[in-house]
Amino acid sequence: MVFQIEEAKVLWAQGQRELAVSLVKYLLTYIGSTDSMALYCLAGKWLAQTRSASSRVILESYLEKAVIIAETRSTSSGSSDFMKRRSKTHFHLAHFANALHRSYEDRLGSTEWQTELQLRNMKMKEYEALVRKAKESKDDTHGYSLKALEVQKELKLESVEWTKMHGDMARVLRTCLKSYRSCLLSSDKYDMRVVFRLVSLWFGNVENKTVINDMIETVHKVPSFKFLPLVYQIASRMGAIKTANDFQFAVASLVKKMAIEHPYHSLYQLLALANGDRIKENQKRKNAFVIDLEKKRAAEELLKELTNRHSNLIMQVRDMVEVYIKLAELEVSQQDCLKPVPYPRDIRSVRRLNLVPVLTANISVDRNCDYSGQNLPYFDGFEGSITVMRGVNVPKVVLCRGSDGQKYRQLAKSGGDDLRQDAVMEQLFGLVNTLLKDHAETRIRCLQIRTYKVVPFTPSAGALEWVNGTIPLGQYLLGSSKVPGAHTRYGVGDWTFAECREHIVKESNKSAAFQTVCKNFRPVFRYFFRENFFRAADWFEKRLNYTRSVAASSMVGYVVGLGDRHSMNILIDQANADVVHIDLGVAFDQGLMLKTPETIPFRLTRDVIDGMGVTGVEGVFRRCCEATLSVLRANKEALLTIIEVFIHDPLYRWALSPLKALQRQEYADVEDPDKVEGNKDATRALMRVKQKLDGYRDGENRTVEGQVVQQLVQDAQDPENLCLLFPGWAAWL
Repeated sequence: MVFQIEEAKVLWAQGQRELAVSLVKYLLTYIGSTDSMALYCLAGKWLAQTRSASSRVILESYLEKAVIIAETRSTSSGSSDFMKRRSKTHFHLAHFANALHRSYEDRLGSTEWQTELQLRNMKMKEYEALVRKAKESKDDTHGYSLKALEVQKELKLESVEWTKMHGDMARVLRTCLKSYRSCLLSSDKYDMRVVFRLVSLWFGNVENKTVINDMIETVHKVPSFKFLPLVYQIASRMGAIKTANDFQFAVASLVKKMAIEHPYHSLYQLLALANGDRIKENQKRKNAFVIDLEKKRAAEELLKELTNRHSNLIMQVRDMVEVYIKLAELEVSQQDCLKPVPYPRDIRSVRRLNLVPVLTANISVDRNCDYSGQNLPYFDGFEGSITVMRGVNVPKVVLCRGSDGQKYRQLAKSGGDDLRQDAVMEQLFGLVNTLLKDHAETRIRCLQIRTYKVVPFTPSAGALEWVNGTIPLGQYLLGSSKVPGAHTRYGVGDWTFAECREHIVKESNKSAAFQTVCKNFRPVFRYFFRENFFRAADWFEKRLNYTRSVAASSMVGYVVGLGDRHSMNILIDQANADVVHIDLGVAFDQGLMLKTPETIPFRLTRDVIDGMGVTGVEGVFRRCCEATLSVLRANKEALLTIIEVFIHDPLYRWALSPLKALQRQEYADVEDPDKVEGNKDATRALMRVKQKLDGYRDGENRTVEGQVVQQLVQDAQDPENLCLLFPGWAAWL
């Protein structure tokens, strides 16, 4: 039988799908149902893809049968291999039921269905009017009663269809929720896809009692570590509990379970919610932060409950958070930039907190909920002095000392940018990396996005992991007041950066001005590799790393619409030449809303290309772009599910306010006319991501290799696009 199954899979791969399905059906009738769990699952999956059977047949005759066989054998077959196959069976059933549920939702939201509802309402009014007329008429010569009876029959038929559809929708939703839970309980193979889809279903049905009851059961049965990737999104849905079994009760139960069992991965999110209203008055006037007092109270109440289990830990975490908030909000002037500033006495006096790990240390999740065995580096105070960085919000660099003797450089930041948005984007990048690691072609090439830890404390203050050994692209190319940049050292006879910018600004013909600037300002980034890597093998390896890193970050940046990629927002690792993107507040195509819209998909300017060698954007770069985008498109459903969950985060701003758009390029000090209106732009953002993953460009569906990547690379280098960008973006650099 194994041979026949493999033969069927070969036929399927060769495109002979009907023959493959027929062979599997024959095997099912030949061997019976004693050992046919995988066959039923395979047949159901293939029938769904070929659409050669009705949804009910696929569901009841194949996928549900496979699950029944798996459940009847589960008591006697507890091997890890069988549990994985059982998990796969549940996953395919849940996946199909979820697709059906989505089709019902799409129908209910369609314009055709809305038209049907309007017609039904009109028919109902017509029926009521006819009944009223029949009662008023003594002899009913106009036949009102007969006409009313005809309309009543039509309404009854429509009512039967309505009831059936809603009944089917509720049934597949129950099947979907139950199978997703069983999948999580059986193995870890599908955790990422299942958890995101499950949480999305929960958030999309907050009033559905069936969903709430299933959620409570799932919280009780499924290990809490499986939900940790979404702890911030789940916690941000907390609110006032109205009844003993409402949605808020289920959310609070899950957050409480995660905080008790995995406090190092959950407490900071709760404290950030509890500090949701801690914003300085001048920042409140200038920025539209999302503030929800109900969530603040819910987080505070849960923290009080948790003191019974983690009293000392919560107290120490609060102390450390307060220290970082004070650091972030420390009043300094622009004259203090790049100068050492002593720590205030109350911060300097904070010594070792023996229960709190270093804020930016990576702590592995312990599935047994026992962190005593991990040799965690605990907070042991600060060293040296504060370094104030340049920027409109003057962030501060501090050196945290760990109990392991190591020094952890961190950035305390406060101001107009909401670090919760950066945290969400870093979360998304980490999950994209998981997808890239799961695919052989991208794994072999080590394609990934460099991430760093972001910990928000309030809507306007937080701390970030300092990416050691990096330098901003702009700093290397242009230098500083003390160290000349590469363009000064190698671009002898070229225009200065200031001359280039002045020429672009003053000339009315931007295209001609940009061409002139490019002729007088030659790219020099290739010298970065000559200066840092002296051995030929190292030079070649690091240039390859750089090219691959730019390719992966460009494709992911394009899909998620990452903007504001000026030269100081891209770091270069001086040890391995990876690129690291920072300041991620302009995402999901918000760059199009800037005062000067960003019309390019990613930064691929002449200096960026110069570091790739003589082949430029051809060869390695193009192949890596194609491989990355292919993986993203192949995992479109999983990626959209991830973003869909982020959409439900009520604390995330999916659209720039007019003030934020203005400040990004001019740092204007004006009142914000925009009021927080929730996440009404989130669905539009999701649709744009979906269109990109589907390959739509300019209204046409295109292939990855032949058209999408080629067009993106052309658009990113097009002088007609680059010349129109904001001068501070430095498109000639």
